[in-house]
Amino acid sequence: MNWAVIMAGGYGERFWPKSRRKHPKQLLPIVGDKTMIQQTVERVHPLVGDARIVVVTNHEQAPLVRKQLPRVKHVIGEPIGRNTAPCIGLAAAIIGARDPDAVMAVLPADSYIRDTEGYRRVVGDALKMAAAQAVLLTIGIKPTSPHTGYGYIELGEELSTRLATKFWKARRFVEKPDRKTAEEFLASGDYRWNAGMFVWSFRAVAEAYRKYQPAMWEACLRIQATAGAKTFARVLAREYPKMERISVDYAVMEKADNVVVANGDFDWDDVGDWPAIGRHYEKDGSGNVARGEFVGLDASDCIVVGDSKHLVAAVGVRDLVIVHTPDATLVCHKNDAQKVREIVKKLAAEKKYKRLL
Repeated sequence: MNWAVIMAGGYGERFWPKSRRKHPKQLLPIVGDKTMIQQTVERVHPLVGDARIVVVTNHEQAPLVRKQLPRVKHVIGEPIGRNTAPCIGLAAAIIGARDPDAVMAVLPADSYIRDTEGYRRVVGDALKMAAAQAVLLTIGIKPTSPHTGYGYIELGEELSTRLATKFWKARRFVEKPDRKTAEEFLASGDYRWNAGMFVWSFRAVAEAYRKYQPAMWEACLRIQATAGAKTFARVLAREYPKMERISVDYAVMEKADNVVVANGDFDWDDVGDWPAIGRHYEKDGSGNVARGEFVGLDASDCIVVGDSKHLVAAVGVRDLVIVHTPDATLVCHKNDAQKVREIVKKLAAEKKYKRLL
């Protein structure tokens, strides 16, 4: 059976002040009218159905996840964030206990994709390949720019299949490159963006964890043994924090020799910071994108996010991000949008501001 694992445990710090610990980016309608996680579930739902979707989130966020996704039966609240390798290992172990023949797509909760038909075709083909072969499959997005904020995957030999999607062996994973290297990757056509979307069978991923992360896998199996029992929460709280904080790329994918890349030939945006929403909303005559009430005078190329009850007015400015909430307002240059995380760290260091996290 096909399953989907939705990774939804982040705090979305670069989207402060809208994104907060209990109500983070993936649980907000950053792009569109529905929240990011609702859109993710809607995209994959026709491939798996309600009963075979597992959401792994933070324990603080789990109640709101359940409220936003009432038809999803399996929501796991991590006692502490440990990055993607423990998250995926835990979900795989729990799915494997229910369905040892499972094939699963592992997806981030906060990607924005308009081409749902193309997306389902690629994910569907990847599920078919993973059911037939013991591979660790990642979906690579064809670069549209020399982006330096993404990891890349170099393509190796193209594989022969009868599926509509192209597949290649993965030659190597490359960390976020400098501008010159990214331009070379783009020009070569032999690289794909690493979008953090994976597909594999339970047996293939279990074998990979046994081989490359044996201690982590043993911990996952100890948690698995209590699935559905009253002791589950206690064992999860005991075992999970002991696991290494590490991404699945470092922990497994970069070590394995059976990694395959599927050609993700659909539009994709990880919506990583506030300026990203400028790619998805109509601009006014001065290049401003506004969500909420906004009036500008000699204001251009700004991103303004507010609401219908509070007017944001800007005079004589350009290239700013202005985000208003009832208890906090952010103003920064677009080029400094990544530094919003540093503001969040400063707030966390001062007791009087922790209410804003």
